Amino acid sequence: MTFALLIGLTVAALLRSGSTAITGQALLTGLIAGGVYSLLAMGLSLIFGVLDIVNFAHGAFLGVGLFVTYEVAHQTGLNPYIALPVAIVGLFVLGALIQLLLLNRTIGGSLERQLLITLGLSLLISNVLLLAFGGDPLSANLTSDPGVHVFGAVANLSRVIAFGAALVLAVLLYVLLERTSFGRAIRAVAASRQGAGLVGIDVRLVYVVTFGLGTACAGAAGMLIAPFTTITPTAGDQFNILAFVVVVMGGLGNVTGALVSGLIVGLVEQLGGVAIAGQSPLLGVFILFLLILLIRPQGIFGAKAP
Repeated sequence: MTFALLIGLTVAALLRSGSTAITGQALLTGLIAGGVYSLLAMGLSLIFGVLDIVNFAHGAFLGVGLFVTYEVAHQTGLNPYIALPVAIVGLFVLGALIQLLLLNRTIGGSLERQLLITLGLSLLISNVLLLAFGGDPLSANLTSDPGVHVFGAVANLSRVIAFGAALVLAVLLYVLLERTSFGRAIRAVAASRQGAGLVGIDVRLVYVVTFGLGTACAGAAGMLIAPFTTITPTAGDQFNILAFVVVVMGGLGNVTGALVSGLIVGLVEQLGGVAIAGQSPLLGVFILFLLILLIRPQGIFGAKAP
């Protein structure tokens, strides 16, 4: 159904615009945006799959990544991309500390308590950023951002880099989860925390590292979009909504599903913007989201409940 909708949107965009160039541009822009959505959503899905926490602060962590990038570029006068390792390591440490000192106390508690804590954390982070940097829009633009031609479509170099780096980081996360001993420990805890504890896995350490990894994904996504995004204390809020849409569409806790669904959402957003002119580009995304909830509520890659 999803791929049929993509084909239908592509045909509709082509008929509406009457131009293969405009449709091709929408496809390229959608893929680039989808790569960033995938990385962001993979972190959120990982946190939910292992810790069973719905993290409303995920978008705020992306906002922190934006400001880390701005500050590094502003203080050094160098290319903003040097902030990528700083954003990844810094957000990993921040996420690990929050899990260790705050969220570990809520494990096994009520869902409402966890939701309120992460929502409060989101508001706290946004207001701290507002106090520290003010409300004026900031930027971390590249000194030179030439256009790159791809099959007749054009994208700024910063967006192409964001897409490529996001996919590389997403693949590295997948390899970590699937091909390393600690990745197997993470998957074991996700499957059964009691069983993992019985075979000697330090469950609380896995929780801390997992939340750190998920937060690092948000920080990396923030850094990658910083060169072409207006930086404000609440900039992460719109991405928070999209990340939740991607995660639910892909299947709650399914990291691979988040990767693929992120690309789908990016394409639907851009193609829908061309096919349904005059409406919000997100209209097509939410239509698809509702259809999936009705037809396949467990998500595209989610398993049916027994």
